[in-house]
Amino acid sequence: MKASVYIATSLDGFIARENGDLDWLEGSGEEVAEEKEEVSQDSAQGEDYGYKAFMDSVDALVMGRNTFEKVLSLGPWGYGDKLVFVLSSRPLEIPKHLSQTVEAMSGSPEEVTARLSERGMTHLYIDGGETVQRFLRSGLIQRLIITKMPILIGTGIPLFGPLGRDIKLRHVRTQSYPSGFVQSEYEIV
Repeated sequence: MKASVYIATSLDGFIARENGDLDWLEGSGEEVAEEKEEVSQDSAQGEDYGYKAFMDSVDALVMGRNTFEKVLSLGPWGYGDKLVFVLSSRPLEIPKHLSQTVEAMSGSPEEVTARLSERGMTHLYIDGGETVQRFLRSGLIQRLIITKMPILIGTGIPLFGPLGRDIKLRHVRTQSYPSGFVQSEYEIV
């Protein structure tokens, strides 16, 4: 089973404010893009930073309950018909329009990946701070794609937390965008 992370952080490494707010993501590169004369309006707005290709490569998403609830509050569901497994130890209310593609699940990262592997999945997208940290500590993530946004928010929910051991990475690529975003990809060694 392969598991990957595709996530945005502030330059200081936070994925959300302490209260879970993502307001800092909106427009985080617009001012920089507007200053660059060579950037056309279409390319600044049409760039997906490899997201579609990444989503096409995964069988399903695994996210924590807090991330799921935040995504629901942001507007239209952005995952289409992709299967989404929400980790929660408490009962979870799934909106009726998502009941065919969203499922609650509990268990350790090892148990979750084993169950999803039995269901034929081979590549998972792991999302949400605590979920990413749990899967990293369990040694179940093979690839990290991190997009740094050109903003400092000072405090918040960090992407990485205590790990218990060093995790060595191999740099695969880094790409900068006219928006000021810098995306780096790493493989876990």
